[in-house]
Amino acid sequence: IGLPFVTGFPLGCGSFISSQFSFIPTASTNPKAALKSKIVAEFRPQSLIDELLLYKRSEDQIELKEKQLSTMRVDVCSTETLKCLKGKAPR
Repeated sequence: IGLPFVTGFPLGCGSFISSQFSFIPTASTNPKAALKSKIVAEFRPQSLIDELLLYKRSEDQIELKEKQLSTMRVDVCSTETLKCLKGKAPR
């Protein structure tokens, strides 16, 4: 295993030091480490940010509609009014 931080030593010392660290599991010897490496390599934070923003907008819209409904005086017995609230009324 070549260690990237082992540089500047006399010839042969780098391989000696690397051989002393051979117990460190690598992605090729540890399947879980390989999976983690793949996940980290493929992670795209922008898509996560976009999904969170979409969720936040949805939550804000729900909250706004709840506030609007709470301030309205609605006759719940009127099917016409309920259709308007659901957005199904003819315009």
